Amino acid sequence: MATNIGMMDAAYFVGRSEILSWINSTLHLSLSKVEETASGAVSCQLMDAVHPGLVPMHKVNFDAKSEYEMIQNYKVLQDVFNKLKITKHIEVNKLIKGRPLDNLEFMQWMKRYFDSVNGGSHNYNPLERREASKGGKEGIKKGAQSHAPTKSAAAAPKPHAVRKNDAAVNAATQAAKCVRPSSSGGSSAGGATYDEQITELKLSVDSLEKERDFYFGKLRDIEILCQSPEIEDVPIVQAIKRILYATDDDTSVVADAQALIAQPKVQQSGLLSPIYEETEDKQKLETQKRKNIINVDVDAAASSTLSPRQRVSDASDVHCSGSPLMTY
Repeated sequence: MATNIGMMDAAYFVGRSEILSWINSTLHLSLSKVEETASGAVSCQLMDAVHPGLVPMHKVNFDAKSEYEMIQNYKVLQDVFNKLKITKHIEVNKLIKGRPLDNLEFMQWMKRYFDSVNGGSHNYNPLERREASKGGKEGIKKGAQSHAPTKSAAAAPKPHAVRKNDAAVNAATQAAKCVRPSSSGGSSAGGATYDEQITELKLSVDSLEKERDFYFGKLRDIEILCQSPEIEDVPIVQAIKRILYATDDDTSVVADAQALIAQPKVQQSGLLSPIYEETEDKQKLETQKRKNIINVDVDAAASSTLSPRQRVSDASDVHCSGSPLMTY
């Protein structure tokens, strides 16, 4: 039994016409728009069709007009979900607004759940169950009366305002009567076409708005992350903020961002060589100092081991060489 399904499931690719046909055939209704299910009454009865007797249909209001009345229907539906341990989240605030896309997605989920439970009860009588609901009887009567005007119009007696002895007027009247139904039928067909196009456009707009809100939320998360004090001065973060806050679509924005990333690398490569040279000079100086210290130690040790005769000999060598240190 599927209670939670992903957005890429095949259930969410079922068309609006197929959903409406399924609802009308299952519950014996005559819905023409998906947003007519926004009150939640249809959803309650669909769950009653899957689990007969589980839904308290006397609490369901098919005549719900205000948001408060619709919310009461969704409370009944939520109680049923809780009894069945269904974890599907019902976005009541969106559904009661009557937006086509939100209601279509919820009906797609309902159909997926309905099909997963053996397609509901085959002995289910939707009209009988709906009679216990508030507005259920009126809905049945309205559905029955929706076909009555056409029959009564066809069976209505002809008006007697036309004079029998005036054949021309009678013929004109009959011609007008023949034209009127065709014109009204054409206008109704055109109105249905326009309504269908408007519904499709609303679905498209809702889908685009949802996609826009999704990506805007992602960009907002990136902006908040870039404003963190720990990474705010990092070059790549500055480059990202440069793109986020750009007011035009010029390609130079991307080039400027790439320059911000490349600039610290150039500075870093330029600063490394003097530091490296200074380090080498210090190492050479320390090595030279160590050599001098070793030579002094060696000379001191050698002078301490010389005999007095050798010392005099060395002194004479210094005197012969003209050193000013030797005086006589």
